[in-house]
Amino acid sequence: MWQSLTRCIAQESKLLEWLTTLYPAWAHLTGHDVYTACKLAMAELILSGCTTTSDHLYLYPNDVTLDDSIRAAREIGIRFHPTRGVTSLGLSKGGVAPDSCTEDEAACLSDMHRCIGEFHDNSRYSMLRMALAPSTCFNVTDELMVSTARLARRHPGVRLHTHLAETEEETALAQRICGCGLGEHLRDVEWEGEDVWFAHCCFLDKAEVQQLAEKGMGVAHCPSSNLRLASGIAPLKALLRAGVNVGLGVDGTASSGSGHLLQEARMSMLLQRASGSAQAMGAHDSLTMATEGGARNLGRNDIGKIAPGFAADIVAWRMDALGFSGSGRDPVAALLFCTPSVGLVDLSVINGHTVVQDGQLLTLNLQSLIKEHRACSERLCQHLPSSWRAGGNCSASPL
Repeated sequence: MWQSLTRCIAQESKLLEWLTTLYPAWAHLTGHDVYTACKLAMAELILSGCTTTSDHLYLYPNDVTLDDSIRAAREIGIRFHPTRGVTSLGLSKGGVAPDSCTEDEAACLSDMHRCIGEFHDNSRYSMLRMALAPSTCFNVTDELMVSTARLARRHPGVRLHTHLAETEEETALAQRICGCGLGEHLRDVEWEGEDVWFAHCCFLDKAEVQQLAEKGMGVAHCPSSNLRLASGIAPLKALLRAGVNVGLGVDGTASSGSGHLLQEARMSMLLQRASGSAQAMGAHDSLTMATEGGARNLGRNDIGKIAPGFAADIVAWRMDALGFSGSGRDPVAALLFCTPSVGLVDLSVINGHTVVQDGQLLTLNLQSLIKEHRACSERLCQHLPSSWRAGGNCSASPL
């Protein structure tokens, strides 16, 4: 969520070049930046129909702590699964991040213990549950992967998350560093299990897809980010056919450019149809991924649907809005087929509390938040490579 401060940077770069462009700015993140960025990202999610989210905070420079994102979630009223991420291997140790963006692994594990103890709530309808999340298998040691898995499994409801097989280049790098295939490495570091979900998974072979299915591991599909960075397209049909649970993610809002969850559901539907089959994925299938699939990735059996015994998480759109006109034959499918003109939710109830009414967020002053967010972004972006500091490096002339 902190990435919402650095949108539209490195527009023609793929993942690794995009990361190296942005790390100089991210190295200057403060706790206030993260708090502000998370609150704005959460506002985008809520206004696009999201009631429950996770966030992968894997950089902790300066005074940044996971507490910053948790405070934002509690104030805005979203159901939250924060992940205590970690990046420990910098450039000097064969990783991708600058050394200034890395942490000591022993200190990370200690803070993971703290976060679980202070914040994790495994009760039904819980508003906050923890997960542990090394950024990638090649940005931390195998020893830390094993330690996080064992720590999580000592605490009911604490889950495991990381990025996996996002791009061909990253997948090849991971295999070179790990010295084996991704599936074998997951076994070696004890990361097989129903308590694990991965982001992306664009480049899995058949054996790895089957491994995910057999071990009950989940995938967060991030279509807009994968398209924006020219990463690839996750083999959704193969994953679903094998029985892998798939949910949706907006990924970082510097790579997708938006925190609009409904837009991701629409994109996932249309992207599968690019294969030439209009039956490849329907609107109702994609919405099921966005709701029930996302809930299962987070280990929840109390959210994701409107039914007796489930949490009172409800969102609604006015059917007399401009973009819905003419869609009365299937108003549910219209949420995806008409998304660009439908816009934002009119009502959001999270855990029985009204958070959005008549299209207005009730838990914060949105204009004040945007003003503060822009100020944080301006300060941070002064640390980007010179070609991007003044908002430049665009190949087209401004209109």
